[in-house]
Amino acid sequence: MSEQLPELDGQYSTILADPPWRFQNRTGKMAPEHRRLNRYHTMTLEEICEMPVAAHAEDPAHLYLWVPNALLREGLAVMEAWGFTYKTNLVWYKVRKDGGPDGRGVGFYFRNVTELLLFGVRGRMRTLPPGRRQVNLLATRKREHSRKPHEIYSLIEDCSPGPYLELFARQPVEGWTCWGDEVETYAVP
Repeated sequence: MSEQLPELDGQYSTILADPPWRFQNRTGKMAPEHRRLNRYHTMTLEEICEMPVAAHAEDPAHLYLWVPNALLREGLAVMEAWGFTYKTNLVWYKVRKDGGPDGRGVGFYFRNVTELLLFGVRGRMRTLPPGRRQVNLLATRKREHSRKPHEIYSLIEDCSPGPYLELFARQPVEGWTCWGDEVETYAVP
């Protein structure tokens, strides 16, 4: 395991991460819809946990970790491995144009219309004052596969101090250091 993530220097007060989770059930089978949507390299839980994220986190710091509902336990394990203590979560409610639930979600048991953004703290650091008024629900339309809502950046900036780092980023964001092999996927020319 390296001491730092490749091509990344410095420490950050707030980290947002959307790891490429590997989906399979306890028998090792992958849901057909996930196999069909296999559009990027995924990582095992062990590989994600071994990432040297703590080397890039200030003390104190905030972590926002995207985790699919079915992998909640794994998300909590990653948070702990990276040196953060789970505090709460935000829920992304994926809606249709008319505001109703977007029932196209995948899942072994239910069609998921939500995704969790776990919130953890390294050391002792509260959210900024606007965060103490922020509800833990974000209702927006779904975009391309695995692409998260852009509104999350301003929400995080209102609630947590910079500097900001996004791991496994899919687009450059002004004011953020964005790391990952898909950073330019949704870049605006």
